[in-house]
Amino acid sequence: MAEIKKERLLSLDVLRGADLFFLLILGPVLRAVVKAAEGPLWLGEQLQHVKWEGFVAWDIIMPLFLFMSGITIPFSLAKYRQGLTPDKGFYLKLLRRLFLLFLLGWLVQGNLLEFQWKLFHPYANTLQAIAVGYVVTALFFVHCRPRTQILWCAGFFAAYLLAFVLTGMNTNPQDNVAMWVDKAVLGAHRDGVRFLEDGSWVFRKSYQYTWILSSLNFIVTVFLGCFTGQLLRGPKEGKLSITSRLLVFGAALVAAGLLLSLYFPIIKKIWSSSMTLYSGGICVLLMALFYFWIDVRGHKHHWDWLRIFGMNSIAAYTLGELVDFSSIPKSLFFGFSQCLGPWYDVLLVCGEVGVLFLILYALYKLNVFLKV
Repeated sequence: MAEIKKERLLSLDVLRGADLFFLLILGPVLRAVVKAAEGPLWLGEQLQHVKWEGFVAWDIIMPLFLFMSGITIPFSLAKYRQGLTPDKGFYLKLLRRLFLLFLLGWLVQGNLLEFQWKLFHPYANTLQAIAVGYVVTALFFVHCRPRTQILWCAGFFAAYLLAFVLTGMNTNPQDNVAMWVDKAVLGAHRDGVRFLEDGSWVFRKSYQYTWILSSLNFIVTVFLGCFTGQLLRGPKEGKLSITSRLLVFGAALVAAGLLLSLYFPIIKKIWSSSMTLYSGGICVLLMALFYFWIDVRGHKHHWDWLRIFGMNSIAAYTLGELVDFSSIPKSLFFGFSQCLGPWYDVLLVCGEVGVLFLILYALYKLNVFLKV
């Protein structure tokens, strides 16, 4: 069998880079500027997660990350849909990806580097949500036809929704069914636990994120990306036609999410069913716009600065979330504190994200990319 050449979408690399740039560079800088300038309240609200119900710009970062991991599946695993039988190596590679993403998640948010078992959080990070969603979706993509994939995706979606229906559609932040499952399964190792002086522990009311039951909709989000990837790799009927289908698909998901939100509110912290559809639709629309502008209209130049993030997204996320670079600008710019006032913090944030950018730029130029 002839070797199948892997395709790579420039628009996907750029969109992934834009997502990471928003998370690691633009967001922190804008928050510092808004604080220093006592800027508009609406802008500040767009740069932090909503407290419970609703959806803002900052809330799209994680869904888009999951969604784009799904887009890659029809491209990277195309050979298994074209006659190649999955072997032991295929499954070992999936297990390796699962383990490495969980490991990086433990480093970033699981307190692994605390070296204290009681502080360890086994499931509490975006990378781990991607790991679960990617592995499950990849298995169904390789072994099932598109119609069967759609049925399984609908099944995961229905199972999550049913869990809430059977518990009276309770969406209270502390005792909804998704929160109950996390507390019951993870116990003291759930993120958001506070240990008391006598050694006992309690759940912090301020922590409202859920992971285990929400994994059903993490999978759905990755599936939506996989379906989008299959549209992009579909019959060569014309790029404009593909763009049109993506726009219709995205708009339908947004509309369905808004309609469902009348019954089940949009709540990112528990990855509610309406949020899954609504955010998934936004992701599809963003992919359609980037695909149209870059791959259809041919505006392929001047995107390298975003590909620095997009082609090394795991490294960018891990470094940005794990390593504190603030000591570098503090060491270099401390003298400006007396003359810049509140804008000194803006200078420090710009210096911190600048160091991260230079590291990623060097990795990009050296062709060093973290693959898992």
